[in-house]
Amino acid sequence: MKNYDETKNMNGNNDGISIIVPFLNEEMTLPAFCDTMKTYVKDLSFPVEFVFVNDGSTDNSLKILQEYPFDGRASVKVINLSKNFGFHSAVRAGLMNAVYDICTWFSADLQEPLEIVQIAYDKIHNEHCEVVYFSKRTVGVSKLNRLCSKIYSHLMQKYAIKTYSSDGTATVAFGKKVKDFLNENIERNSEIVLQIMDMGFRYESVALDYHARTAGESKWSLSKKIKLFIDSFVAFSYMPIRLVSIVGILMLMIGFAAGAFTIVNKILNPSTPAGYSTIVCVLVMGFGITNISLGIIAEYIWRTLDAVRNRPVFVVSEIYDISERD
Repeated sequence: MKNYDETKNMNGNNDGISIIVPFLNEEMTLPAFCDTMKTYVKDLSFPVEFVFVNDGSTDNSLKILQEYPFDGRASVKVINLSKNFGFHSAVRAGLMNAVYDICTWFSADLQEPLEIVQIAYDKIHNEHCEVVYFSKRTVGVSKLNRLCSKIYSHLMQKYAIKTYSSDGTATVAFGKKVKDFLNENIERNSEIVLQIMDMGFRYESVALDYHARTAGESKWSLSKKIKLFIDSFVAFSYMPIRLVSIVGILMLMIGFAAGAFTIVNKILNPSTPAGYSTIVCVLVMGFGITNISLGIIAEYIWRTLDAVRNRPVFVVSEIYDISERD
């Protein structure tokens, strides 16, 4: 195996598609993914490149890729990140090292339908579409996850990106213009799909049947979902900060109404005792809303600080070309 020190097109042109595959501890799914893709690319009429991005795996995932018998029908490289930077950072690392102008990404658990590759190539290369958004027509997930996805999509469509699909967007494929834009504008604490949508590129939407994970455990934890939700709204919508103002105005109106009621009630009923419970409720509610408001403002301040420091979104430790064996 040789260290891949310089990105190069082994086919002499950019008429192909690069598939980014971020993974984290996927030793149980990578063999099946490689077997499936190895068979699938044999029938394609255009070259394919797989860019595996090791996002800080601690199991045998990297070793499995290094030892897998790729047959040369597709070029394959592995980007080894210095630690776990997250899915979106891993995708950006893959894009920076992708050879072909047309790019998309797959998870290593084979949830994405394989026809994404052919559809993406046809629409971008042959029909000159800039972006193709793939949504999940059917997928084997719980009703709760499906409901949360619907709520997220509705909120994004209403308050952030007007063109966001009500069915959500699971996978994106795009051409050279979008690839160059993403490589030149690497954002921290940002959602790469929303970044593409926010720029208004010409797009088409395709709904496909996605699959359930067949092995291993999903790395899409609750904490990562919450971070995505916060990043999406803080980075692409003014609604959270506007919400602070709206709540403040509502509380002011409630305060005036409560004060007026107390004064009128005291005048009409002089014997009415002072209510400690009312004071406690008002204080608790007021301090709670104040702390929530400060938290929202702090999210914006933190992201501003994070952007100003200009720290790298990802750090690549090694890049290996495993298309050919020494």
